Amino acid sequence: MLYWIAEQLGFPGLLNLIRYLSFRTGGAIATALFIGLIIGPKFIGWLRVRQGKGQPIRADGPQTHLAKRGTPTMGGLMILTSLALSILIWMDLRNPFVWACLFVTLGFGAIGFLDDYDKVRKASTAGVSGRTRLLLEFAIAGIAAWIISYENGTALYLPFTNGYYLDLGFFFPVFAAFTIVAFGNAVNLTDGLDGLATMPVIIASVAFMLIVYLAGNVRFADYLGIPHVARAGDLAIFCGAMIGAGLAFLWYNAPPAAVFMGDTGSLALGGALGTIAVVAHHEIVLGIIGGLFVVEAMSVIIQVFWYKRTGKRVFRMAPIHHHFEQMGWSEPTVVIRFWIVSLVLALAGLSTLKLR
Repeated sequence: MLYWIAEQLGFPGLLNLIRYLSFRTGGAIATALFIGLIIGPKFIGWLRVRQGKGQPIRADGPQTHLAKRGTPTMGGLMILTSLALSILIWMDLRNPFVWACLFVTLGFGAIGFLDDYDKVRKASTAGVSGRTRLLLEFAIAGIAAWIISYENGTALYLPFTNGYYLDLGFFFPVFAAFTIVAFGNAVNLTDGLDGLATMPVIIASVAFMLIVYLAGNVRFADYLGIPHVARAGDLAIFCGAMIGAGLAFLWYNAPPAAVFMGDTGSLALGGALGTIAVVAHHEIVLGIIGGLFVVEAMSVIIQVFWYKRTGKRVFRMAPIHHHFEQMGWSEPTVVIRFWIVSLVLALAGLSTLKLR
C-alpha cells in the first residue's frame, strides 16, 4: 500500500526510501514485530476466556506436559494478523507472487484454525480428519502452484550445479503443491514444545529472505549461478514480515509458553515457506534449510510404518523431539539444541548458493 501511494506521488523526499527493497523489508520486520507485541496480551487473554481449558494435552505424551493444561491455543492468529497487516502495508501488491504466498498462508491458517477449533470444542486431540485436511491443503496449494508455474515456468533447478534444471512440464504444479503441503505439515509436526517450531521458522525465513533477494536481482543471480526470478525479490519483504511476526509470537511462546501456536500458525508458516521456496526455484534447498522439519516429519512416518509392520517402535515416541524427552532431556534442552541444529542447517543451505 505504501509503495503504491509513494509511487503515485512520485517518491518525493523521504518517500524515496520506499523505492528500496531493503528499507521496506526492515519496515516489514519492525511493523510485524510491533503489531504482534502490542496485540499479544489482549489476544492471549481473549483466547483464554474463549477456550477455557485451552489446548487438549496428549494423555500418552510426556508427563511433564500435563502442567501445560489450560494454556490457550490458536496463537497463530496473532502471527497471521501481524504478518498480513505488515505485508499489506509494505509490499507491492501488484506482484502475483505476493498473492500466491498470501493465499497459501491464510488458506492453510484457516484449515489449521478449523482443526484447532474442533479440538478445543471437543476437548480432544483429534480434530478435523487427516483426509479432509489434506484435500483442502492440496486444493489451496494447487491453485498457488498453478499461478507460480504460469508466471515462473516449470523448471526444477538442482543445487550444487550452475543453471542445470529439469523441465517438469505439466507435472510441476503437482510437485510444487506437494512441496507446499509437505512442508506445511512438517512444521506442524514440529510444533510440540514451547518455542520449538517458532525459532526454526524465523531462521528459515532469514535464509530465504537472502535467497529471494539474490534470486530477484539479475546481477547477483548471474554471479552466483542461481536461477533469476523477476520480482521474486519482493518476497524478501514477506520473509521479513514472517520474521517480525515470529519474534513477537516467540516473546509469548518462550518457555513456559503463555500461548500455543496451534495448527493455525504452524500450517500457515510452513505453507508460506514452501511457497516461497517454489517461487525462488529452491525447493530442494528448502529440504536442507528446513532439515529439522524434515527429520521431525520423517520420524513420524518411520514410526507409523514400522509399528504397523512389526508392532515395534523405532523411537520411544514420535515426533522425534518427544523421543529425546523420553531419554531424559529437559524441554528447554531439546528446544535450544534443536534451534542450534536449525541454524547449522540454514547455513548449510545457504552454502549451496556458492558451491556450484
